Amino acid sequence: MNQSFRPRRSVLYLPGSNARAIEKARTLDADAIILDLEDAVAPDAKQTARAQVAEAVRAGGFGRRELIVRVNGIDTEWGEADFEAIAPAGPDAILVPKISTAEDVARYAFLVDAHGAPKTTGLWVMMETALAMLNAGSIAAASRTTPRLSAFVMGTNDLAKETGAAMVAGRLPMLSWLSTCLAAARAYGLAILDGVYNHLDDPDGFAAECAEARDLGMNGKTLIHPNQVAPCNAAFMPSEAEIAWSRTIMAAFDQPENAGKGAIRIEGKMVERLHADMARQLVAIADAVESE
Repeated sequence: MNQSFRPRRSVLYLPGSNARAIEKARTLDADAIILDLEDAVAPDAKQTARAQVAEAVRAGGFGRRELIVRVNGIDTEWGEADFEAIAPAGPDAILVPKISTAEDVARYAFLVDAHGAPKTTGLWVMMETALAMLNAGSIAAASRTTPRLSAFVMGTNDLAKETGAAMVAGRLPMLSWLSTCLAAARAYGLAILDGVYNHLDDPDGFAAECAEARDLGMNGKTLIHPNQVAPCNAAFMPSEAEIAWSRTIMAAFDQPENAGKGAIRIEGKMVERLHADMARQLVAIADAVESE
């Protein structure tokens, strides 16, 4: 599968301390699983969770699901041991918390390399501090010298805690930060995932926030419960009408007589070549999902 279009519609956090949840993750319809050693694990369970997650990564069995491990920060008492155990196990990516500067990215990338992660293991970073919002461009630009850097994950709960922004419907208080991080990610070819939705008994609110994230341009959304997977997948999956129209655009621009044209008329609409590029991306995502 082309990694540029790997589906990341639904990315589910699971506590690394919960063996039953880890086993169940092998059967869920989530595009990606984040086994969490940080916020979801109590201090007295960190060591057990670390060993359990490292074994789960080595054992595999997650099928087409992308497998990510969120480690503790290197400035905590658990961070170094997390890298020692997780990096050589070779997850698809290691997710690191509370990135604030490009220098943080370089420091974590060094640790991933130093502890023997295979070249296929990416580096994902949590964007959850006020300083990260101010430095989003330079953090994303670090991917030029740190090829492992491949995704931003929005940490909206921590961001709200640090800034005092209210978590309200529509997320107006932090909309500018979401957009800034998205622009930075896209400028440097990174994926970007929306933050979690906390209210498990509010399916309408969850659906609205998924739609909002998709409209912003996010690749997908991080989740906190398996029940959120199916509606999230549906929200981020292009509709049949969108796919059909995209294929029509692609076919029109692929005609020899349109090879040098920047804009053409299709079914009564003026369509530019940039729309053809967008159409190819949308179809690639749909094809990647269908091929699973």
